[in-house]
Amino acid sequence: MTGFDVVVGGRTTVALDVVEFELRPAGGGELPAWEPGAHIDVVAGAGIVRQYSLCGDPADRTSYRIAVLRQPGGRGGSTWLHERLHEGDRVVISGPRNRFPLETGARSVFIAGGIGITPLLTMIRRVAADGADWSLHYGGRTRASMAYAEALRSVDASRVHLLPFDECGLIDLAAALDEAGPEARVYCCGPEPLITAAEAECARRGLRLHTERFTPRQSGSLVDSSFTVRIASTGAQLVVPPGRTIVDVLIEAGVDVLTSCEEGTCGTCETAVLGGVPDHRDSVLSEEEQAAGDRILPCVSRSHTAELVLDL
Repeated sequence: MTGFDVVVGGRTTVALDVVEFELRPAGGGELPAWEPGAHIDVVAGAGIVRQYSLCGDPADRTSYRIAVLRQPGGRGGSTWLHERLHEGDRVVISGPRNRFPLETGARSVFIAGGIGITPLLTMIRRVAADGADWSLHYGGRTRASMAYAEALRSVDASRVHLLPFDECGLIDLAAALDEAGPEARVYCCGPEPLITAAEAECARRGLRLHTERFTPRQSGSLVDSSFTVRIASTGAQLVVPPGRTIVDVLIEAGVDVLTSCEEGTCGTCETAVLGGVPDHRDSVLSEEEQAAGDRILPCVSRSHTAELVLDL
């Protein structure tokens, strides 16, 4: 990961176990531009890289804002940020990248679960400023755990439906989408069960759904077999055996490839495919993008054909 230093300008508790970090360029000046839906990679100690959505103001080039949910049962990234990162500390980030762009449409329906509200917050502020039609259906464990609830209500309380689980149960996706209309754009971010349910409901209705995952999509058991990767620029042929990833083999052979999450969720390693049929196992590419077969996430995906030609 190629990154740059930022300094923590401040940290604020915005909900139970959720801290917002303000990040400013360590050397002054401006940060790279971004649009709603973008995320950055953060090196959270000992080389752990995690992705966090930007939830500040895209017009403010002097700082980024991310909100981090502490997850004690996770792999340590969020705990490190909560316990070790304080005002004045430096941290390495990269990006921003956007695999979850906001599109214009007749109506936008936003569905958030827990910390999944972070990329949607900036989207909502954008569509509200544009005078577009929108609604938000936001679930969380309790009201105290739901970050930015009051900030969202201040945008337009009549369009914001706060649905804490201990009071309302699960989000009623059918009700949320009943008034969407066939031209609506639906945006969903949150736990995997919520995204999976939203995918099924939108597919049933023929609605266009945009999602972002920061954990791998659930899948059944997959059988790995050996295949060959050919590097288009050099003609080099590399065997990818069962139990090893394309990225592992590329890096071992000295091929330059950027990686971050190594779970197929961030899109950093996305690579063009010039030949062969990818076996997609990522959680980034849409069904249409996967069906096109012209790109692959080599950190997790494999090949249906004996050879895969990569534009490297």
